[in-house]
Amino acid sequence: MSWSNPQFLVETDWLAAHLDDPALRVLECTTILHPLAEGGYRAEFGRATWAAGHIPRSGFADLTDDLSDRASRLRFMMPPVEQMAAAMARLGVGDGSRVVLYDRAVNMWAARVWWMLRAVGFEPAAVLNGGWRKWTHEGRPTSIEPCSYPPARFVARPRPDLFAGKGAVLAGLGERATCVLNALGEEQHRGTGGVTYGRPGRIAGSANVPARSLVDPTTHAYLAPNVLRERFAAAGALAAGQVITYCGGGIAASSDAFVLTLLGHERVAVYDASLSEWATDPTLPMETG
Repeated sequence: MSWSNPQFLVETDWLAAHLDDPALRVLECTTILHPLAEGGYRAEFGRATWAAGHIPRSGFADLTDDLSDRASRLRFMMPPVEQMAAAMARLGVGDGSRVVLYDRAVNMWAARVWWMLRAVGFEPAAVLNGGWRKWTHEGRPTSIEPCSYPPARFVARPRPDLFAGKGAVLAGLGERATCVLNALGEEQHRGTGGVTYGRPGRIAGSANVPARSLVDPTTHAYLAPNVLRERFAAAGALAAGQVITYCGGGIAASSDAFVLTLLGHERVAVYDASLSEWATDPTLPMETG
């Protein structure tokens, strides 16, 4: 069984053969998260890691500032369309570009930027299967040379349906047509361990497919399509007319959403604020166990 939308995933062999393509824009999207004792994470800007060694010709996409809503009290929220378009233009992404995204953390940061690009109507983007882990595991070349793609003209064509707010999540709970899907780990889903974002546990009635369970632990490459199809089917996602994914702050949720799109699901949205909003509001239903 193969992917329904294979154009959104590229292999390391393909990227190695196309690195000299003048239309190609390779962007590293890594952010480093450090768990905090009081809950949540401290986010570390990943540019220094990129500067110490990266895929040749790759630039760096900053999810801690350029690609986050600076007016929001929550981290990593989708920025206004104008901010997103300007940031992408500075990175050299625009008409005629093809973008390949990668990271150093099970593809979820790359999937997040891919989802954001799709939400502003940019389709010729793909995630590098396995990212930095697979690239270096295969002994492929790396570089410390800075990269600066020439600025581009980025025309946004917003797709607001790709993100959901708490109202849409509330409306979907208990409806057979909607699957609310948690991308955090199993312990966090049960409320028995891991980082919390306020109240422990999950959105009441939600299912669980952890983003980290989607990849091979050694190479970070996605598991076979038939394996992932079975996992999402078991959670009720493939039979649902609408899927809303969530996590702590919209990052792991983007990885679940990305794989569902690879598998051909046509109505997937990311609850951007996720538990960073939901778990701190006592009026919103949560459960453990």
